[in-house]
Amino acid sequence: MGYRVGVDIGGSFTDFAVLDETDSSIRTLKVLSRPDQPGAEVLKGLGVLSARDGISPTDISYFTHGTTVGINTVIQRKGAKLALFCTEDFEDVLELARLKIPRFHDLYSRRPAPLISRDRVFPVRERTDATGEVLTEVNHETVVRALESANLHGCEGIVISFLHSYRNSKNEERAKEILNSLAPNLPVFCSSEIWPIIREYERTVTAVISGYVQPKVAHYLTSFENALLELGVPVPPRITKSNGGVMGAAQAKQECVQMILSGTASGVIGAGFLAKTMGLPKILSFDVGGTSADVAVIVDGKAEYGTGEIIGEFQIFIPSVSVTSIGQGGGSIAWVDELGVLNVGPESAGSSPGPACFGKGGDRATVTDAFAVSRLIGHSELGYSAINVDVSKADAAVNSLASQLGLSLQETAESIIRIAVSGMFADTSGLVSRFGIDPREFYLLAFGGAGPMMACFLARELNVRGVVVPPTPGVLSALGGLIADLKNDFIQTIYRDLDVGIAQDLKDSFNRLHERAQSWLVDDQGFKGEQTVTCSADLRYRGQSFEVETPLEVEWLLSGDTQSIVSAFHAQHEKLFGHCDSNAIVQIINLRLVIAGATQKPVMAKIERSLLPPAPQSTVEAYIDGKNLSMPLYRRATLLAGQQFSGPAIVAQDDCTTCILPGMTANVDDFGNLIISTLQD
Repeated sequence: MGYRVGVDIGGSFTDFAVLDETDSSIRTLKVLSRPDQPGAEVLKGLGVLSARDGISPTDISYFTHGTTVGINTVIQRKGAKLALFCTEDFEDVLELARLKIPRFHDLYSRRPAPLISRDRVFPVRERTDATGEVLTEVNHETVVRALESANLHGCEGIVISFLHSYRNSKNEERAKEILNSLAPNLPVFCSSEIWPIIREYERTVTAVISGYVQPKVAHYLTSFENALLELGVPVPPRITKSNGGVMGAAQAKQECVQMILSGTASGVIGAGFLAKTMGLPKILSFDVGGTSADVAVIVDGKAEYGTGEIIGEFQIFIPSVSVTSIGQGGGSIAWVDELGVLNVGPESAGSSPGPACFGKGGDRATVTDAFAVSRLIGHSELGYSAINVDVSKADAAVNSLASQLGLSLQETAESIIRIAVSGMFADTSGLVSRFGIDPREFYLLAFGGAGPMMACFLARELNVRGVVVPPTPGVLSALGGLIADLKNDFIQTIYRDLDVGIAQDLKDSFNRLHERAQSWLVDDQGFKGEQTVTCSADLRYRGQSFEVETPLEVEWLLSGDTQSIVSAFHAQHEKLFGHCDSNAIVQIINLRLVIAGATQKPVMAKIERSLLPPAPQSTVEAYIDGKNLSMPLYRRATLLAGQQFSGPAIVAQDDCTTCILPGMTANVDDFGNLIISTLQD
């Protein structure tokens, strides 16, 4: 028996969650992130665990890691210089995209420039039709000419995306063979290998993003693996995926697009696990770090999933946790524009130099500084003693904005907080509308270093049922990666009417996907434990442009029960849009299969109970809602199950601070979670 370690690297802090396989208990740790030396923070954290808890690297039996290298590469546009080889006469696929303007209310808005510019898109003579029949085999000379042109442009890799390769990948594979023989050291990425979906643009842009980030991701993961080996960690790391699972590092290096949202998904998985443990059926996860706030809908412990999530300026069309990312975090910088208007974000101070109150050289006011000026934080150290809040430096940073705005120091700080919360409210409202949920039925589960600090402010605006703050909210994303199951998605395009004649095709398609899934989980990942298989299909009424993903029972596919599949689609359509057409012909576009191998989960220990009211550590003066208020300061470690207290109040702990507003009441449950009632009807 050993220790299972989960690591999540954020903009300001790197979080560790360690599960003891002997008793399933959890230890946690935070260290400052090192964007200047990615990976150095992980090595430092392992050193602290060894010195503090006696956990030697050789004792580690399982290691998971969430990284933002991929998504940051796209956002910063610092990826590989690629060429795109496409079907002759279809060279404009990336330029045309979907003919949508980014902001529909702004007629002058422009779509972002493609990651592969038009001068690096080269035609190859070949053709496969929509049924998968090869009409024209790959012309060798056009591949050679395209390669010569790519070399002249200094391209570092090739993406191949041919028409209808989702049906038949033969021509893409042949072109790759030719390229490998001519330039064996040149990376080549086929769209049919990365994610073989119908629709040319969606398949191409997903393949382009995967190839674009691959060199940096592969270099980072290789360096990371080597560093762990040097420390004596005996197991290779597993990487968290966009779909909320984990995979091996070797797969992550090749299928980079699958882990581009890895850190974001980890937090949602951790929140779902906690909500299920608490018996809360409906929550909004609220993960606030130094750079952004991420919100997701979780029902019965399961996150909502989708495709088409935004990565930087682009969509990717792989299955991923549906998360709304908001450009306001604890490190978001406040600034005054040329019209004298106060703004917050999206620029972040990160961990270096960080907010002014961190005392590490930052001198621009951030959201965290605004809380320090309001005296809502600064009563204890943060980040497991990594930060000693310097309130005087926060005052100086915010005061520079106050002089521009003609407001008092405290009024300026409160304005910064309100603007940040309003941005979170606007984007979260969009997520609420997207899934058609009633926020009054949901709790806001706050985590991340700044989540508990801001949750009650947002909860008041959203009119949610309450706020939940877990015992160690600052490291819940690391815990999510640690407990995530081994998980992979498989897809096959069918594109037929759902009638009785399709029964055998459905069964055969399921069997092929299931065989691939078993090979991945058992052979590639070496998994021998409990596994689950779930299926869904992308369905639509004939003539519709887009599909609705509909959950299916495996038995329906094996028995050819098309009627049950059709009925499930009608019900799903009714749920989402308020109507269905039971007489219309239904088409199946894609069949999807997800396989998951269960990993060990922690046992959430109950804490001591008490009927006595909690004793505050001290009383502090803080500024809330335009007033200086006297409020109790509690230490989280002293709170016991069954205890209750009212706001305004502050709860301080090693990894974060919780701010409880006037009119709210906090209760401590058996597991040490703070459940804050907003006292709304």
